[in-house]
Amino acid sequence: MSSLRIIFMGTPEFAVPTLEALLSWSGGQVVAVITAPDKPAGRGQQLAESAVKKAALAHGVPVLQPTNLKSPEFQAELKSYAADLQVVVAFRMLPEAVWNMPRLGSINVHASLLPQYRGAAPINWALIEGEKQTGVTSFFLQHEIDTGNLIFQDVVDIADEDDFGALYEKLKAAGAALALRSVQAIAAGTAPSIPQVMSAELKAAPKIQKETGRLDVQQSAQALANRVRGLAPIPTAFTQLPDGRTLKVFRARPLAANAGAPGSWHTDGKTYLRLQTADGQLDLLDVQLEGKKRMPLADFLRGFNVSLLNAPTV
Repeated sequence: MSSLRIIFMGTPEFAVPTLEALLSWSGGQVVAVITAPDKPAGRGQQLAESAVKKAALAHGVPVLQPTNLKSPEFQAELKSYAADLQVVVAFRMLPEAVWNMPRLGSINVHASLLPQYRGAAPINWALIEGEKQTGVTSFFLQHEIDTGNLIFQDVVDIADEDDFGALYEKLKAAGAALALRSVQAIAAGTAPSIPQVMSAELKAAPKIQKETGRLDVQQSAQALANRVRGLAPIPTAFTQLPDGRTLKVFRARPLAANAGAPGSWHTDGKTYLRLQTADGQLDLLDVQLEGKKRMPLADFLRGFNVSLLNAPTV
């Protein structure tokens, strides 16, 4: 059997382990990598290469960085690599002329158990919704985003202490293993192709907006704790202090205590700071006041004037 010619498409660090797995597989050859154009980053706004580009160049793999996936010039260059299969992880939506180009089509690895959590932010939303399990799915690309026929799925448990950062790492590794297994099955002609079953109970995973992080005190304490987990360490949940300043929250836990109206603050001025919600209190554990560094709650309180909170102290 001849070596499978593979084109890999991806941009962030999440996609790098999958690229590395494909590069180490003796049954195929990654002939090119497609990734996002370099973007200004940091204080100096210097052009920064994507994590996938850095990995590809380290292995001597040609890199293409198109600004327009529909451009005839890009598509002609892509065709020149004569790929048998394209593997896509954390990239952008592809036009049909691109995903339908290889003889074996294109597959994607998505960080959820499809058809649940279709969309741009499946890891965040699984945590925000309080799921106990999620996973990774490989599927064949077709017209509608995240709707193609399923190949394989692997379940990943969500621990109570997992936040977005921790679950990201779990799914990054799981996705790489799943992608390699899927490509091997496609090469062997044994890969399943199972239509997704639609359901009214499907949960979506839309792109995270700034307002997604706002803590709505009319929700339950558990719901707010889940939102904190789902957005930590980035882009981070937040609330507003009475003086209007923004307080980012990186870790918090729900408490059954009830005192005062939703939105009221409670503190002893030294060891705890709690926000009343619809059914309990959100106990803040790790925070960052705008213009300051992230710090544990006790350190924050040492340098903060708690009288600004209009909160009873004990």
